[in-house]
Amino acid sequence: MKNRILIIGSPGSGKSTFARALGKKLNIPVYHLDNLYWNADKTNVERDVFDRSLTEVLEKESWIIDGNYSRTMEMRLEKADTVFFLDLPVEVCLESVRNRIGTVRPDIPWVEEEEDAEFMEYIRNFPETHIPRMLSLFDKYPDKEYITFRTRDEADKFLNGLN
Repeated sequence: MKNRILIIGSPGSGKSTFARALGKKLNIPVYHLDNLYWNADKTNVERDVFDRSLTEVLEKESWIIDGNYSRTMEMRLEKADTVFFLDLPVEVCLESVRNRIGTVRPDIPWVEEEEDAEFMEYIRNFPETHIPRMLSLFDKYPDKEYITFRTRDEADKFLNGLN
């Protein structure tokens, strides 16, 4: 593991929590793509503003970036040296999203007030609609270090093993 790290996986898989914990352990700044993309009023920034912000992060010497955003996945993967893929079961992800309703989170600029049916459907479909594309990109960049966690316990054990 080096100092340009991507953390990807379904919403609710624990990407942001893992990113913060890893950033603290490694003393590497963490960037949440949701904070680059979304405004507090749930509108998104213009595409060129997001791309410019992301490019500024990618030019830094070290970073941990949490988030999927498939349109920019390859440009992030090109610059990364390590990728953590949180491949947790759909039901775990759905329950996690339900449990964070009403919670202030540092990885998104608003507080979810209620369950979003469209977002929950996105999570249900994530394994079929997004994971195959991610895996094909992994094949395209075999020189990266890939670490996959299928449970939160695996991720916690990894973090606990770091000095």
